[in-house]
Amino acid sequence: MGKQRFLGRVVWITGGGSGIGRELALAFAREGAAVAVSGRRQERLDEVAAELDATAGSGLAVHCDVTDEESVAAAVATVVESLGRLDVAVANAGFAVAGKVETLSAADWRRQFETNVIGLTSTARAAIPHLKQTQGRLALVGSVSSFVAMPGVGPYHSSKYAVRAIGQTLSMELHGSGVSCTTIHPGFVESEIAQVDNRGRFNPKRPDRRPAKLMWAADRAARVMVNSIHRRQRERVFTGHGRVIGWIGRHMPGAAHFFITRSSVKYGRN
Repeated sequence: MGKQRFLGRVVWITGGGSGIGRELALAFAREGAAVAVSGRRQERLDEVAAELDATAGSGLAVHCDVTDEESVAAAVATVVESLGRLDVAVANAGFAVAGKVETLSAADWRRQFETNVIGLTSTARAAIPHLKQTQGRLALVGSVSSFVAMPGVGPYHSSKYAVRAIGQTLSMELHGSGVSCTTIHPGFVESEIAQVDNRGRFNPKRPDRRPAKLMWAADRAARVMVNSIHRRQRERVFTGHGRVIGWIGRHMPGAAHFFITRSSVKYGRN
């Protein structure tokens, strides 16, 4: 089985029915953890829970809509009641709203922030009291989009900028409590994010316009993320191109603006 760094620990992952969330769940299970996955698509959660049972003998599917505070609170209560404790909470649920700022409605912006920002803080708020009891770990899934914005995907990038600030804030607010907060910023990773429209509806026929040559496999990304969470790192930026983008965004924002405005690179959806 290899390393068992989370043996006897309980992990809860939102957005756990596909992509990074699913691979994170399987990675934690291989490390000995009992894992609960949450999301809105029950059939996907059940499939992941079955995989977890086959991997480590302990998987739990808990329906949760992170935009509903009562749903989040109920999900945490179910996890703790069913598995006995909570050691790791991963706020992974999210999607991307695309379009030019001048064309997007207030409703578009609200949907983006309700899930990616408010849903993330609701997840953290519900989990923290239980994590304090176990000296546990909180993880927030951000993006390299929190360092450099791109035209055509303003709401998504704005939400990830907010996630980065929330992670920095929580790291300070939780200091001394025994609970760590790790904010993780992946570059391009295989997922279904491109198949979800501005209203949060999944369509497998939607094309993924992200650059395939830069794409990491989700299981590879999950291993990096689990390691960062285990080490209680405050912030982790990956992949290779992600680290470059993050560095440019922090130290050379003018260069980023120059390149983006003079290139034909566009990752937004029409």
